Amino acid sequence: MGISLFQLLTLFGSLSLFLFGMKTMSEGIQKLAGDKMRSILSAMTSNRYMGVLTGFLLTTLVQSSSASTVMVVSFVNAGLLNLVQSIGVIMGANIGTTTTAWLISLLGFKLNIAALSLPLIGISFPLLMMSKERFNSMGQTFLGFALLFLGLQFLRDSVPDLQNNPELFASLQHLTEYGVYSTFIFLGLGTLLTIVLQSSSATMALTLVMCNNGWIGFEHGAAIVLGENIGTTITANLAALVGNVYAKRTAFAHTIFNVFGVIWMLVFLRFFLGQIDYFMIESGLSSPFQNPLMVPIGLSVFHSVFNILNTFLLIGFIKYFVIAVEFVLPSKGLKFERPQLEYFSSGFLHMAELSLFQAKKEVYKFCELSHRMFNFIPALVVETDKKEFQEILERVSKYEEITDRVEVEITTFLIKVSQKQLSQHASEELRRLRIICSEVEKIGDVCFKMSTILSKKKEEGVYFTPAQRSDLFEMFKLTNDAFELMIQSLRKSELGARNDLQQAIDNEHRINEFRDNIRETVIEDIESGTAQVKSAFYFNKIITSCEKIGDTIFNIYEVVAGVNVE
Repeated sequence: MGISLFQLLTLFGSLSLFLFGMKTMSEGIQKLAGDKMRSILSAMTSNRYMGVLTGFLLTTLVQSSSASTVMVVSFVNAGLLNLVQSIGVIMGANIGTTTTAWLISLLGFKLNIAALSLPLIGISFPLLMMSKERFNSMGQTFLGFALLFLGLQFLRDSVPDLQNNPELFASLQHLTEYGVYSTFIFLGLGTLLTIVLQSSSATMALTLVMCNNGWIGFEHGAAIVLGENIGTTITANLAALVGNVYAKRTAFAHTIFNVFGVIWMLVFLRFFLGQIDYFMIESGLSSPFQNPLMVPIGLSVFHSVFNILNTFLLIGFIKYFVIAVEFVLPSKGLKFERPQLEYFSSGFLHMAELSLFQAKKEVYKFCELSHRMFNFIPALVVETDKKEFQEILERVSKYEEITDRVEVEITTFLIKVSQKQLSQHASEELRRLRIICSEVEKIGDVCFKMSTILSKKKEEGVYFTPAQRSDLFEMFKLTNDAFELMIQSLRKSELGARNDLQQAIDNEHRINEFRDNIRETVIEDIESGTAQVKSAFYFNKIITSCEKIGDTIFNIYEVVAGVNVE
């Protein structure tokens, strides 16, 4: 059967509508909920079992594992869910999609969620016209849901109308004559049909029709069901193509989970189906191997039990799934020697307000980078090997280049985000992030100057006295304490940071007081002859540089806490 250009464009348009609906819905949700969305999702996915329950309820509600997994991918892309949480939700989505088979088998119909699209659009339009931001965001969310489900419906309608032409599948009957190879043939068929139809539910309906008409048997129907589990991962992978590395990892974890489940089930398939046959006969029903009318119920049992069993067999191995996908899809930003930013993404899943949340995580990493750079300075003080000293010196230089480039990239990203429609709160957050980036870059500059001071000291053959070294490391400790408190504050809300403001003030006072005492000590040591002038000069420079870093850290803390923001 050929396909015309019009049909091809219709198919592409349907996919585009689906993706646009997903984007609109995600933007509306994150504008509507903001920080609350992160709290809600964190509560719902607080552990792996709650994540499974969340995925089950979500997929049962929308009657589409494709829609629910795409939602999960978009939330991971935005940083609302981490990889561990998303895997649990996807496991639950696999169980939730089995409810469709039961509806078809027991009630003979499939709930059509797309029928709600027009009423949702009717609700969303007046909300979009309202000036109040919350109602506007709510309307955008409803509109996104409507367009997403319309897109899924158009996807199913724009492919050749296989469901209403079951005679097209009558020729499949002869494929059951190849023994064990038939199982793999029907496995591939289930995968292909699900990819084409973009719906495991539609493929399940077709499978039940074929089995009910006696064209294929119970075992081959089960093979198609297993193929559906592989084919249904394609939609999430398509959505993740335009997402960041975390979205790609989530989609890939979905694929690994489903493929691994299919592999072990193929090994025990005949035994498993035999147990279902025994259970149905003992329950007073006919054997699905003998009575084609019982195959739909048998496949519904198989589909549900397989997904439930697969979930509870593999739920304890989520951390190994995470390790596997991180190995296959490493984050370029994990290595501090490379200046790539791992949370930012461009393209379709790039959303204004959620991009701000991603920027926060990138700024947090930027602060950690500056902290790591600072910790090279104590190593330069104590290192005596010339080669090792030079290697550390080169790393500091490399980090200084990285801090400059990261500061430019983050600032450029924030400027682009500021040009989009943002809430007032988000605009204020964006302004603060730009200030923080500028301050962090200053820390990198000071650390680099400290490294050049220590390099020059070594070239001149100047050594610190034991007392000077002891004072230096005391100052390094005070600065590190300020660093750690500042980095912790970035994880907290503005109110949480304000609660620790007094501790930040105390750290700043201790650093300043220590610097003042050192100045007096330096003069006394030079006058008494216990320290050389050059040694005291370099010593005082390092102490003063640490104090400058302390001032910058306190400036950042004030910005985070919303106090005295310039």
